[in-house]
Amino acid sequence: MQTTVARQKKTVSVTLEPMLVQQARDAGINLSATLAEALQSKLKASAAEEWKRQNRAGIQELNRITEEHGLLSDEYRTF
Repeated sequence: MQTTVARQKKTVSVTLEPMLVQQARDAGINLSATLAEALQSKLKASAAEEWKRQNRAGIQELNRITEEHGLLSDEYRTF
């Protein structure tokens, strides 16, 4: 049995250069889809940066331990 998820969309106002809008229309580019994709990409990048910021101390500690003791797999590496 398939379930359908209804997604609501919100109408927003965006200010763009008229020539840019015309070029996008002429090229058949869907402005709403393009903006949604760009926002998703930016949000993903922002979340990754936030994760790095929150985990910086732990990553630095793991790097220190690795530099001091090496990796557990060092004796099995062939390169």
